[in-house]
Order: sequence, then C-alpha cells, then structure tokens
Amino acid sequence: MTNDQPKPPVAAQRPHRYSRHGYTIDDPWSWLKDQKYPTVDDEDILGYLRAENAWFEAAMKPHEALVETLFAEMKARLKEDDASVPQKDGHWLYWWAFKPGGQYRLWYRRPVGGGADEVILDEPAEAEAEGHDYFRLQVLSVSPDGRLAAWSADRNGAERFELRIRDLTTGRDIETVSAITNGAVAWGADSRSLVYTEVNDNWRTFRARLHVLGTDPANDPTVYEEVDDIGFNVRVGKTQDERWIVVQTGDHQTTEIRLVPAADPAAPPMLVSRRQEKREYSVDSAHGALWILTNDEHVNFRIAKADPAVPGEWETVVAGSDSVYIRGITSFAKHLALTERVDGLDQVRLRGYDGTEHRIAFPEASYTAGLGSNPEYDPPAYRLHYASMVTPQTVFDYDPAARRLTTLKVQEIPSGYDPSLYATERLMVPARDGRMIPVSVLYRRGFPKDGSGKLFLYGYGAYGHAIPPGFSTVRLSLVDRGWAYAIAHIRGGDDLGYDWYLKGKAEHRWNTFRDFSDAARGLIAAGLTSAGSIAINGGSAGGELMGVVANTDPDLWGAVVADVPFVDVLNTMQDESLPLTPGEWPEWGNPITDKAAFELILSYSPYENVTAQAYPPMLITGGLNDPRVTYWEPAKWAARLRATKTDDNALLLKINMGAGHGGKSGRFESLREDAEAYAFVLTQMEK
Repeated sequence: MTNDQPKPPVAAQRPHRYSRHGYTIDDPWSWLKDQKYPTVDDEDILGYLRAENAWFEAAMKPHEALVETLFAEMKARLKEDDASVPQKDGHWLYWWAFKPGGQYRLWYRRPVGGGADEVILDEPAEAEAEGHDYFRLQVLSVSPDGRLAAWSADRNGAERFELRIRDLTTGRDIETVSAITNGAVAWGADSRSLVYTEVNDNWRTFRARLHVLGTDPANDPTVYEEVDDIGFNVRVGKTQDERWIVVQTGDHQTTEIRLVPAADPAAPPMLVSRRQEKREYSVDSAHGALWILTNDEHVNFRIAKADPAVPGEWETVVAGSDSVYIRGITSFAKHLALTERVDGLDQVRLRGYDGTEHRIAFPEASYTAGLGSNPEYDPPAYRLHYASMVTPQTVFDYDPAARRLTTLKVQEIPSGYDPSLYATERLMVPARDGRMIPVSVLYRRGFPKDGSGKLFLYGYGAYGHAIPPGFSTVRLSLVDRGWAYAIAHIRGGDDLGYDWYLKGKAEHRWNTFRDFSDAARGLIAAGLTSAGSIAINGGSAGGELMGVVANTDPDLWGAVVADVPFVDVLNTMQDESLPLTPGEWPEWGNPITDKAAFELILSYSPYENVTAQAYPPMLITGGLNDPRVTYWEPAKWAARLRATKTDDNALLLKINMGAGHGGKSGRFESLREDAEAYAFVLTQMEK
C-alpha cells in the first residue's frame, strides 16, 4: 500500500451501555444504526461505510487481475443462452431463457398444439426501464384461463415487491395491485380474482388480501390478518388439485392453516386446525380429501388424511419414523409424492392411493434430488431435479409405470468439464459429544491426503436448512487450483432429520458452532488439510457461525469470508422494532424475557465476544437495504474487530450500497462478488 492510498477506517467509539438481567453491556458502536432506519441518511454513518468500501477497493486493487481471471472462468462456465426445459401447464408450454450476455431471464410460452413463442415477461427490459441497478423477480403466475399474469419485482433489495397484473394479449400491465407485497399469489378459479400477501412497516407479512380485477386495490378485503402473534408471517398458495387457496400463518415452529375455495375466493376461510405451539403442518388436496404432513406425533413427521367437512380430525396414513424424515408431500392424481431424507440422502417416494409405493432409484451413491416444477394435477411423468458434487444439474422426467428416468437436460458448461477428473466422498467425523457429523468433500483426483492441501469449508446450520451435496460451477475455480471444497452438514440444519435441526437451535445452539470446528478437525485427521490451511465461508446465519468460530478457534482458519453475517445477535434479538425479531425468538430464544436465553446468546454472539487475540484474514460483506441482516451488524462487528484484534492481518468490509440480503442482482454481477471472495482467500492464504 502506498502512502496516498486510504488507510483502514477507524469507527469512533461513543459511550453507550444498557443493563438487563443483571448484566451491563457496553456497545460503543451502537451509533452505526441509523435511528431513522429503514431510511439511512446519517452522514456520519454513510461516511464510515464509504470509507470501509474505499479501503476494500484499495486493498483489492493489487489483485484486480486475479479477480478478472476468476470472474472470466466463472462466467465461461455459464451457458450464456441457457434455457429451462419447457413444462406443460394446461394448454401451454412454459419456459425461461437467457439471451447471450444477459443478466436476467426472459419468460416464454407457446401453445401445446404448436404455434409461435410468446414473451410473457422480459426481465432485462423491465430492469432497464426502471433505471435501477437492482432487479429481482419474485412472482410470475399465469391465470387459469391463460390470459393474465400476476408478477412482482423488487428494485432495491429491500424485499418489498410491487405486484402488477399483465394482459398477455397486449403485453401491457393493466393494474398495480400493491407496492408492499412479499410472497406467492393464488389465482381464483375465475381468473378475475387474486389472493396476495402484504408486509407491514416491520417487514412482516401480516395479511392476505383479495383483489378482483377492475376494483380499487385500496378497498381490497382482507382474507386473513395475523393479529395474535407478532412473530407469525402469512403465506398463500394453492393445492395441487387447484381446489383450495391455502392461507398459512406461522413462525419457525408453529403453523396454522385456513382454506378458501378457489371457486369462491370471497368465502369465509375454513380453519383446518387451530395452532398448537411447536406443532407444524401443511395441507394438500386430492380426491376430495385433505392430505396433511405434521410433526404432532413424531419429530420426523407423519402423513395424515382428513375430510374437508371435519378438517381437524386426522387419520394417519404414513406413520412417523426414526429413520425416514418426511420433508414434504404433493398430492397428485395418481400418487402422493413424498420428498424424504434417509441417512442424510434425498429420496422421492411415490405412494398410490391404494397403498402401493416405491422409491425412485437415482444413479449415484451421494447426490441431491427432489421434485421439480410439476404444475399439473395429473401429469404423465414427474419432473425431477438431480445433481451431485461431480454431476452437473440434471432434469429428469420419471415414468412411474415403467419406473424409468428420462434425461431432459444436463447443465452445459461451455468452457468444458470432465467429471472423471474429480472425486467426491462423504465422511462421518466425530463431534466432541460423540455424534457423527456428515461432511461432503470435492477435489480433483490426485489431491494429497498428507495434510499439505488447502481446503475451503462451507457451513450454515440454522432454520432446519440443509446444505445439499449439489453441483456448483463456481467452486471449480478453487478445486482446479488444487484445493478441496467441503460442506459441513452440522446440527441446526435438517440434514440428518428434524431432530438434527432441533439439536442446533435455541438452547442447543452451541452444537452448531462446535460441530463446524469439529468437522474441520475431522478433515485434518483425515489428512485432507491442516490447521491454518482452511478457508471458511458462511452467510446470514452462516455468517453468525463464521463470527463464533473466528472467536473460538482462530488458529484453525487461514481466511474467513462472512457474507451478510448475523453477528449482532444479542442486540437484534432485544429490538422488537426490527422487522424479523419477534419471529426469530423461537429460533434463537427471547433474551428480553428469558434470562437463560440472554446468557446463552451473550455467550456466543460474535460482536460481544471479540477479544484481544490474533484473527485470520477476514472479508465481511453487507447490504445497505438488507431487511434480514441489517447493515450495521457487519459494520459494528468490523469496527470492534479492527479496534480489538492484535494482528495485522487483512480485515475488509464491503457494504453494497444499493442491494440487500442476496447481494447484487444479475447472474454475472453475483459472480463478480464470488470472484472477489475467492481472490481474497487465494491471495491471503498464499502468503
């Protein structure tokens, strides 16, 4: 660095403290939260964020050539004119496609019997027309008669979507329904009515409303509004047979569902079963019955059947099992399709309504698979998605009568890809409490197993979200440079069943963090790497994971990349004014009312536990418009790290000033951020 380049910014410390449950907490960087949020216009705050971005740019400037090389590699692996496999829905075939060089998709259809292709929605044109750097399509739903499309988009990353109705005959939008929607929509059978959800000022999806075309949206009646529990969010959908509009409310551990006849969306909603704390259930419909997936009797869920006349009386059809984790059901005309996980491996089971059943056989020993887009109630074949760490994304149609998979598409990698050059394995490594943690690993054949290799380890571990052993073209830029890439399937995800999730949440949260470090030690014991030769990465709740293990085990890591990290956990979980806080209490605990939860979160919250020790090189990212992990979390954490740590290793903070939780939009812009992260890791660990 030359003398005229920026210096690492130092955020001022301004005394601020509070007390709760007998503890006094000092928070000298609390001023980085703009009190007018979600408006952020405090010049002190913006000045600090700009200084951090300038420092990031200066620190990365010597590595511009490497970033460009990595970006070019990653981009060359994407088929520029990629397209999905057309899927039949009624009288039309639907698909999407990219134009060469395009950042966004175009959505098409054509008549099943033949005819011209029609553009339903041109994302590039919509993104350009509004003049924003950010564009994210959330909903594109065609009416049952095929004449209209409801679509919603976010143009700044704040995840408040504007819902419009488009006339597909003219290609013009005819109505704007709402500027504060979030989530799916459900058409009534008449193709003139639409149920949608809206967010309140705290970004909670709190109500479902019914819009009838041609009426003033301001007068749209409320189908259901959540008033009993400020932590619940409302969602809408439709049963597979399209008989019912589903209105669901719930949080991370409790659900309650109402059904509205699609033929009469203005009818009073029918309650299926009143909420019971920590009971989850979902509902589908076929053959005049309701099919229910619930965890009321077994942690790994059971399937039950109910008569719509008495929807709360449930008769078991498939009992819960210690070995089979039922993750979802779809009730098609001929089968109940069960998506499951057995010993951490995805399965799809087809069960006839006469009780006969079979599982679909897939070609590899380790993979990820599931149902793809299947819009019709009685399809001739079931669309499936499939991949492994060495097999690119694959689309199958499955013929249940012949029990045959037909390959429709294999992800094309224009720059070339030879799967025989790579190997993958699944290790089971011991946690300190004796549980065995699955770890999926990818490397090029010939990778040394003498401890001399470098390894990139990814983890998440929250919300019951498993990280499947799937395919990624991005990670090849590391693996082709001689690295191994690993995924730690730690508690907090549901990789080994729902109890695997429960044992990593709330009072069991430390299991997640310890599992990750123990997974790293297991990889070291297997000869795949050594302490200090491991780069780690996680985002959001996975960024919390990065913060904790950077505090507890800094010597294990050669570099840390924490994306939009949830690291100011204690303060966020005490701030009821924040969008997500009440709904997050079941996941993390409520430190406002529960002293034990306060003490637990205080014990691991990355921001409060930064200590005067040496930390590995760290790259931290955030988004100014992020409603999930607010920008001040990574900013405060970086400020405390810089003021406290004893080393001179790189500490970089990059705040996207025009994006949210997912970073930049567009398939190539997001790749550039991947290239920056990989360049950071490669250069820091080559020292």
